Amino acid sequence: MASPSRFEELALPHMEAAFNLAFWLLRSRSDAEDAVQEAYLRAFRAFDGFRGDEIRPWLFAIVRNAAYRSLNLRRRAANVVSLDEALPGAGGEPGPAFQIAADEPSAEEAMIGADERDLVRRALAELPPAFREVVVLREIEGLGYREIAEITGTVVGTVMSRLARGREHLRKTLARKAGKDQSNAM
Repeated sequence: MASPSRFEELALPHMEAAFNLAFWLLRSRSDAEDAVQEAYLRAFRAFDGFRGDEIRPWLFAIVRNAAYRSLNLRRRAANVVSLDEALPGAGGEPGPAFQIAADEPSAEEAMIGADERDLVRRALAELPPAFREVVVLREIEGLGYREIAEITGTVVGTVMSRLARGREHLRKTLARKAGKDQSNAM
């Protein structure tokens, strides 16, 4: 039987990254927190079956599955619209789809200037989930193609294709949004 301390040693350092993945799939802080909590509980229960020292792909696959399970439940209840999720927050705060996933600076924030962060977040939120997840896993979490393929349950070629299409969609969305921002500035 695997020890709880071994699970903590391997899994807890990846909790923020797991949250980021869940957040970008679900685009809701509370849903992402719930999905990560569910995923970590499932991972802990299944930890006896885990082999190796690199837990990230295995753990992220569980987080991804928990997030998609949550999305499916949300779709089933789609006849109820929450005003909190449908409209931006009170007081000029951005809605949940545009909030940052973590309070600490991430790799994304280190690479992107303060003026561009919001633009990139809005463009990323517009990507279809299949593209958004591979872009987040590759560009924000820094995972390799094989790890992403393992997490998403696809082959490396599919990951590469989705990543290329996601990047292209992101590029076009950013160009469109940047053009709108510039035309509004004049």
